[in-house]
Amino acid sequence: MNLPWHLYVMSVLYILAGFNHFRKPGMYIRIIPPIFKNPKTINIISGAAEIILGILLMISSTSQLAAWGIIVLLIAVFPANLFMFQNKKAGFGLPKWILFVRLPLQIVLIFWAYQYTL
Repeated sequence: MNLPWHLYVMSVLYILAGFNHFRKPGMYIRIIPPIFKNPKTINIISGAAEIILGILLMISSTSQLAAWGIIVLLIAVFPANLFMFQNKKAGFGLPKWILFVRLPLQIVLIFWAYQYTL
């Protein structure tokens, strides 16, 4: 089965984002809400998950399962996006409207991943 080119785009984006968790961990640790314990571990797990799921998206026999994994991951990291919006320090000084736009962007990303579960 040939995979569409846009699935490869998605794959590369998640792989790059995953590697960024290890390249700049402080950036991600900073946006993990304090209610969650062990932010360093959460950063490692989420970064590894992005890399693994990105790779699995490119394999036709695992792409559907990986797309479901991406959906679960996007839901799991939503509290970090919400925390960025609510907490000025976690928002990296970005304008509030950009942080607000990121919230519904999660829905767009979930919808994009869902296209590959069918």
